[in-house]
Amino acid sequence: MPSERAPGGRARAGRAEGGPAHAPLTRVPLGRSTAWTTRLAFGAAGIGNLYSTVTDEDADRTLSTAWDRGIRSFDTAPHYGLGLSERRLGAFLRDRPRDTYTVSTKVGRLLVPDPGATGDDLAHGFAVPAAYRRVWDFGADGIRRGLEESLERLGLDRVDTVYLHDPDDHADQALREAYPALERLRAEGVVRAIGVGMNQTAIPTRFVTETDIDVVLLAGRYTLLDRSGLAELLPAARRRGVSVVAGGVFNSGLLADPRPGATYDYAAAPPRTLARALGLREICARHGVPLRAAAARFPLGHPAVAGVLLGLRSAAEAEDAADMLALEIPEALWAELRREHDTPGANP
Repeated sequence: MPSERAPGGRARAGRAEGGPAHAPLTRVPLGRSTAWTTRLAFGAAGIGNLYSTVTDEDADRTLSTAWDRGIRSFDTAPHYGLGLSERRLGAFLRDRPRDTYTVSTKVGRLLVPDPGATGDDLAHGFAVPAAYRRVWDFGADGIRRGLEESLERLGLDRVDTVYLHDPDDHADQALREAYPALERLRAEGVVRAIGVGMNQTAIPTRFVTETDIDVVLLAGRYTLLDRSGLAELLPAARRRGVSVVAGGVFNSGLLADPRPGATYDYAAAPPRTLARALGLREICARHGVPLRAAAARFPLGHPAVAGVLLGLRSAAEAEDAADMLALEIPEALWAELRREHDTPGANP
């Protein structure tokens, strides 16, 4: 298939199989805002060279495949590859009609040039040159500056959703200074939805109950193995009309491929946790369903969950993610998971 020239002169790959594009996936509103997510959203940390290098061409091919499979919501952050993820995503989206997709990025970490630095950024998880250093800033000016710099890297005039990114050690300042700044940006129409993105539940629950956010990006805390989001956060979000986007649904890998040495929350899975994951895989296998499909679909069974965010770094992963979302999963599997593993929630 002839290639299309992408912004910056790169060749944009066609679909791997050369088949027809799929219809866009279902759009779900985020809270009471005008922003939305597709039920499956693209997590762009991988194309920011998470753990290992991804070429420009492979990043573009991954995004093209996701687009052709109907994904229209994309999540990025300055943290991902020291801006590389935002630049690659922006280049891909720049020639597409702006009202056909949504973009979310994050604020709270500013990228400050570090001309004297040498080596790479793998200490923070990204295979990129350490040309910048991250500076935490949840002050009002830092929030506006961070968003302006993200828009410049993306090459877009706006993003749809902005999350406060991991304010674990800055909760009070984030509530006192960063949130009002985001609220003003939303009132001005600069962004359509605001929220917080974290891999814990306590601080997001405070935001849900004490502010007027639209959405929480919850990583790893509403999965087949970790349902701590059910204790307070998800019920509060449901009551307040706040949407949840579920990320980290594989708990950093274990639920995608449970085996000795697999990671759970970015560390080697403890033996008991690995045994639980292997048990879940056996149950899924009896029903002819891959564990990763059940893991990806499980959060969608909760009425507060608007969509699932999967980190994708290759065209094959994008194809597989779309296939898993479309797979028919029998109610009998959900019933057995609820019975054997105390897994609440209906068939999503």
